[in-house]
Amino acid sequence: MMDEELHARVDAIRERLERASLERWGRVPQIIAVSKTVPAQRVNAVLGEGIVRLGENRVQELLEKKPHLDASFQIDLIGRLQNNKVKAIINQVHMIQSVDRESLAQEIDRRAQQHGLRMPVLIQVNIGREAQKGGVDPDGLNELVRYAAALPGLDVRGLMAVMPDLKDEDQLRPYFAQMRRLFDNLQQEAIDGVTMEELSMGMSGDYELAAAEGATVVRIGSAIFGRRETPASAQ
Repeated sequence: MMDEELHARVDAIRERLERASLERWGRVPQIIAVSKTVPAQRVNAVLGEGIVRLGENRVQELLEKKPHLDASFQIDLIGRLQNNKVKAIINQVHMIQSVDRESLAQEIDRRAQQHGLRMPVLIQVNIGREAQKGGVDPDGLNELVRYAAALPGLDVRGLMAVMPDLKDEDQLRPYFAQMRRLFDNLQQEAIDGVTMEELSMGMSGDYELAAAEGATVVRIGSAIFGRRETPASAQ
């Protein structure tokens, strides 16, 4: 993809985010470029567009790609994380966005302390209560936040969600609005060890709606990089 095309795509995304969020929220969400299956050379080009955060879904791909990525990127793990993979990535990422259970929080804490780290994390919420998706049930969110906040190796920064796959904005909007209410409620509780500053929601197909409903971070892949390649190693 030519730099001009990349520039045009990112510019268009920023304009839409600004229209959706600036008047209501007084700010524009930060863009995380989701780089799953995108070669490092293409990923590095987004630095020229002022995008400094990447989201990677798979541990193996992240580890293979990272040596070829510009060192100034902040890499967030945004995919589901198995407990036994924490050791491999604990000192390779800036943030883990997909903490959804106590056992995972406990393992991140253990590995982070081994490295002298306090790992920034987001608590993933299964806002649609979908069996096939990761995330804590909204009813168990407060308990998991408090559990994670008490672990010295974790720095709880906010919430993350993957929305139900709905095309109708009127059906989708309430899920974004509910995430914002959960976020605001936890902010007001002012739990020790919880900053609650980041609400990560919205992807290529729904980022404008996410921005309108109060996302502080959006995770955008195909709208930046185009149709994904799917190498055998990523299948």
